[in-house]
Amino acid sequence: MSLATTYLGFRLPHPLIVGPGPLTADLGSVRALEDAGAAAIVLPPLFEEELSGEQMSGFFHSETHDESFAEATTYAPDPELPPGPDEYLEHLRRVKAAVGVPVLASLDGATPGGWTSYARLLQEAGADALEVELYHATSDPSASGAEVERRMLEIVREVKRSVRIPVAAKLSPLFTAFGHFARQLDGEGVDGLTLFTRFHRADIDVKELEVVRLRLPSDFRDLSLRLRGVAALAGRVKASLAVAGGIQDALDVVKATMVGAHATHMASALVKNGARHLGVVRRDLEAWLAENEWGSLEEMRGNMGLDRVPDPAAYERAHFRAAVR
Repeated sequence: MSLATTYLGFRLPHPLIVGPGPLTADLGSVRALEDAGAAAIVLPPLFEEELSGEQMSGFFHSETHDESFAEATTYAPDPELPPGPDEYLEHLRRVKAAVGVPVLASLDGATPGGWTSYARLLQEAGADALEVELYHATSDPSASGAEVERRMLEIVREVKRSVRIPVAAKLSPLFTAFGHFARQLDGEGVDGLTLFTRFHRADIDVKELEVVRLRLPSDFRDLSLRLRGVAALAGRVKASLAVAGGIQDALDVVKATMVGAHATHMASALVKNGARHLGVVRRDLEAWLAENEWGSLEEMRGNMGLDRVPDPAAYERAHFRAAVR
């Protein structure tokens, strides 16, 4: 019975990776996660604005970055006192010294030069791989979709040139032609695609005239969109594929593997249930494979991908027609 997988070039004993969040922001928690069997660790995102040490307004942080990583809400920077690079880089060094599993740093840049210079800093601090958050605030009506995609492709191209470690791109689902853009990223040599960024949920307080931002943990309702995204790319890109958001238990890992994922990022379920939940999911996964007579995850991977369908567009349209009737 083998749960082994290859992700970003790393041979991992299983696909259970700890996603960015409060647990990976704490050194003691990171040690506990490794002891519980985590295959890899993803640190919370580092924003270029924080690295520059500039004082940013509370509005800027809440409108452009607050909860673009929903699993990292408790790591959100204080808009009055943004941490400089030293704190993040020192945490990365300590995590690398404390654990033996691959450690991925996360980066959200703001300028072309910032992406590359800070990517090199993270590599020098010991990151085994880098996850770049390709987040774009859609509040600028003058920026076309084509221009946004061009900038993102340029970011990946330059980051890939500036570092030797593997680079994964974390995407949002908000692309007109998501599959085409993913193929373009793949053509630039990106090593992995992480699907998807989770955005905050917002409401309006009609009496106080305020925007109310809801910090909700990931749950099973987030999974469907990610399964569809991975299914659309499986067998069509060379990059490793990871599901981030909605992974709660072993059956979720099975579903992600069936659509073609090489890894699953788990954060909210671990915050809720503790590091030991990793062991529970792993044991349940092994039991499910044995009960259903699968020898490994490898032989199951991608058996529900859209590349197995002769005409994926017609297949999806047929299901859409059935759903709206």
